[in-house]
Amino acid sequence: MDHSGWRKLRNIVQWTPFFQTYKKQRYPWVQLAGHQGNFKAGPEPGTILKKLCPKEQLCFQVLMKDALRPFVPEYKGHLTTDDGDLYLQLEDLLGDFTSPCVMDCKIGVRTYLEEELAKAKEKPKLRKDMYEKMIQIDPNAPSEEEHRLKGVTKPRYMVWRETISSTATLGFRIEGIKKSDGKSSKDFKTTKNRDQVIEAFRDFVAGFPHVIPKYIARLRVIRDMLMESKFFTTHEVIGSSLLFVHDSKNANIWLIDFAKTLILPPDIRINHTSEWVVGNHEDGYLIGINNLLDIFTEMNAATAFPVTLIEVTAPSEVA
Repeated sequence: MDHSGWRKLRNIVQWTPFFQTYKKQRYPWVQLAGHQGNFKAGPEPGTILKKLCPKEQLCFQVLMKDALRPFVPEYKGHLTTDDGDLYLQLEDLLGDFTSPCVMDCKIGVRTYLEEELAKAKEKPKLRKDMYEKMIQIDPNAPSEEEHRLKGVTKPRYMVWRETISSTATLGFRIEGIKKSDGKSSKDFKTTKNRDQVIEAFRDFVAGFPHVIPKYIARLRVIRDMLMESKFFTTHEVIGSSLLFVHDSKNANIWLIDFAKTLILPPDIRINHTSEWVVGNHEDGYLIGINNLLDIFTEMNAATAFPVTLIEVTAPSEVA
């Protein structure tokens, strides 16, 4: 294979950082988003380690006492590894699945914090690297001036990046998908319109039609529990994902990734559905949930023999 062919393949395939063994099964652990090297195998069966972020640790401590606890990885404390790094010890969500299909969907109408945008605007510099990333995806995206200068500012890039995927329009975007045969793809940067998303979802569930109603039922319960959650009421949820996992028998969804989730200022209240304008802290989280529900419901209705949805009772209390 020539070098260019190898580079293309390497961009499509997401290598897994380690193998897990749980319930006598050995399987490659999957990371579809985020910085490589952030995860390690956990010291106990059924656990993984994630590099400690103080903001995320605080979120997990609150979530363990919240209505959302059954819908997030169980937090089992933190530890220091031999190399001196601090890690969160979390439940391995893939442990009960056999050759699972996994999809990471980042939820919300933006993936950056308001303070990140404000900081980027303080002393905006022309960034050649961001200009090059922009023209790789869309050569017509930069203005004539930006083309002339061969640079764009970080605020300009941050806002533009959300418009090329379904983040700004549907309130979520696909970050990565791994199929049961081990093949992975993160090539969804420009998966923008509803039809493109449906095509990707159909490929994700291909061969597993039974999982669509299970995903719909789980999304409904998650939406109900978000409305009951004190955590959700009091936090701006940015850069968080829903992790979809299924195999030949089971399907489930969890909320993951809280490194950019911040408690709201005391004078701010958000409903997670209103349009975001700088200063109102709206995240569009429920916009994403509702659109995911609509799309999976449409997919279920379009199947040759749509499966009747099973009512799922939400947990009555948090353990």
